[in-house]
Amino acid sequence: MTDKTNEQDVAFGFRRVGEGEKQGLVNEVFSKVAERYDQMNDLMSAGLHRLWKDDLVALLNPPPRQQPFNHLDVAGGTGDVAFRILRAGGPNTRVTVADISPEMVGEGRKRAEGDGLLGRLNFTVGNAETLAFPDRTFDGYTIAFGIRNVTHIDRALKEAWRVLKPGGRFLCLEFSQVDVPLLDRFYDAYSFTVIPAVGKVVTGDGQPYRYLVESIRTFPKQDDFKAMIEDAGFANVSYRNLTGGVVAIHSGWRI
Repeated sequence: MTDKTNEQDVAFGFRRVGEGEKQGLVNEVFSKVAERYDQMNDLMSAGLHRLWKDDLVALLNPPPRQQPFNHLDVAGGTGDVAFRILRAGGPNTRVTVADISPEMVGEGRKRAEGDGLLGRLNFTVGNAETLAFPDRTFDGYTIAFGIRNVTHIDRALKEAWRVLKPGGRFLCLEFSQVDVPLLDRFYDAYSFTVIPAVGKVVTGDGQPYRYLVESIRTFPKQDDFKAMIEDAGFANVSYRNLTGGVVAIHSGWRI
């Protein structure tokens, strides 16, 4: 029996739950939506998530020629970002996907097999807070729309620093705080009414999408998250707002 005496409360959307409970609740959310996850991303963002991910990979800029490039994509179960990195990189680009949801990893592996990419792409089930890779393994690390779902963001950031080689780059694409007047009100109304309703129609259950919307609102603001990345040991940390701050790409380097 788990001892919860010293367990801290953490955010699960707008609720507070024990830190030992959150990961199981997050896993349940993604097990419900895995089969329609990419379809829902198209519907929720009107296709903008594709452009945001393209921007992420353009910033990563994997070498297009013979240079080896070993990359880790965390919380990228369906392979959407990993496929982009392979297309942008050269023949010696290799990508490992680590996602805590077996269902999401299963969807990604099926897609990669269908596209003939399994030779350059490895799918693993793993927790961003305790990555099963040696120190200084990867040239790059990306996490797109996943870090707000981990129980301890600071631990995930320190793990990202640990597994990167010196000179390696950390990039995080995440929903953020809208900084355009009036757009913030429209975005709130859209998020809390349209997204759960569409989720219910497409997947049969709107509740996971209500959690996902709430988790966006409880995620640290751009400057606060930048400070967390710096605290994890990264240098030259910066961020770029996209679509008026609906999302932001944060960047840092291990030196």
